[in-house]
Amino acid sequence: MTGRRPKRSTFPTSAHRPVRATALSAVAMAACASLAAGCGSVPGLSSSADDTIKIMTWAPQDTSATNKPGMPAMASAYIRWINSQGGIHGRKLKLLTCNDHNTSVGAASCAQRAVDENVVAVVGSYSQFGDSYFAPLEGAAIPYIGGYGASNQEFTSPVSYPVNGGQLTLLSGLGEALAGSCGPVTLVRPDSIAGDQLPQLLDSGLRAGGHAKSIDQLAAEDLTEYDKQSQKALESATSNSLKTGCVVPELGDRTATFMDNFQRARSDYAKVKTAAEIGSVDQTVINSTGGASGPYEGSYITGWYPVASDSHWDEMKKVISKEAFGDNRIDPADAGVQTTWIAYKVLTAVLDEIGDGEVSSDSVRHTLNGGLKVSTGGLTPTLSWPYQGKLAAAGFSRLVNTDVNVQTVKGGLLQSANKNALDMTKILQNADLT
Repeated sequence: MTGRRPKRSTFPTSAHRPVRATALSAVAMAACASLAAGCGSVPGLSSSADDTIKIMTWAPQDTSATNKPGMPAMASAYIRWINSQGGIHGRKLKLLTCNDHNTSVGAASCAQRAVDENVVAVVGSYSQFGDSYFAPLEGAAIPYIGGYGASNQEFTSPVSYPVNGGQLTLLSGLGEALAGSCGPVTLVRPDSIAGDQLPQLLDSGLRAGGHAKSIDQLAAEDLTEYDKQSQKALESATSNSLKTGCVVPELGDRTATFMDNFQRARSDYAKVKTAAEIGSVDQTVINSTGGASGPYEGSYITGWYPVASDSHWDEMKKVISKEAFGDNRIDPADAGVQTTWIAYKVLTAVLDEIGDGEVSSDSVRHTLNGGLKVSTGGLTPTLSWPYQGKLAAAGFSRLVNTDVNVQTVKGGLLQSANKNALDMTKILQNADLT
């Protein structure tokens, strides 16, 4: 599609000033000195320099906003596990980690270090700043395997190989899940460019289920309390006395603050349900907000993968137990940890395909582009990245996994609500994403 305005992160975050591609390298090099403490390597994970394969995983840590320490921790455990078995075709893996500090400069610095260190791939990582880190990666032709889906560039860059569908699939799937059980649906979202896309995504799923459009309620990005917004959402969601309404908060890092205000206000109104997607609410959030007595009890939550109790995660749990026992950074129910696990399974499949041949960023990329099909043991559909994916016409040529798993909160625990995953391809093809 042409004529569309540039999209930023599909996750509702504060607006970020674009970083020009021509300035990225200089910015990253200048920033690397000040941020060097955020970059490191895991000792004892490599053999000699001649047969070591370098990989990088990055994620924000120790910030006042989003933190994903479980992702590099899961990468470290995975590589220890692989190396304990002799590596892959006799080659050991060496992990480099980097903290992007939730800043565009930090993201550019991590990408520049990946270039300088000549890594073969960036794997299982999280950053909201695709406009900062993809230019260095593209310039060096370094593949980005299995990002979290936190920026639209992950679904457009030629060096990106995503393993999930980002918020694009989660919100449209949530709309389809809510269509049959909700009265009025109120979406509370940021008044920002990133937030502008959210109603179209949710409404695409609602419309597919025969439901009216959601009530679009905007909230300023810099709010520290949501008393008025909670009351307004409750008023609109309870406007139909014949059917229970639903409130969908999509406020990124501020969703928890909204829910705290919302929980106090809801006793003055008729019953409403809440719903969310795994990018905003996971098992950890459910636990911290009261579990079975909290605001998410009975909610629909859409996720990319099966619930953490599913047997398809058994191998990952065994690796965590063996290689990272007692490491409380790694929660098997965390979508970031799960994404990193799947991303490293993809890398392993690529290296197995290369065999005894040369391993470089070029050979990894060429193998991925050559039609390799990767089975993730039932955690996702078989993954493959053609030049133009099935959503290329909608502007997301790299999006190949459109599956959504609908979950519900029962007794404070996320449980599967559908036998089979929902394929959101047709809904997204028909959605107005301009």
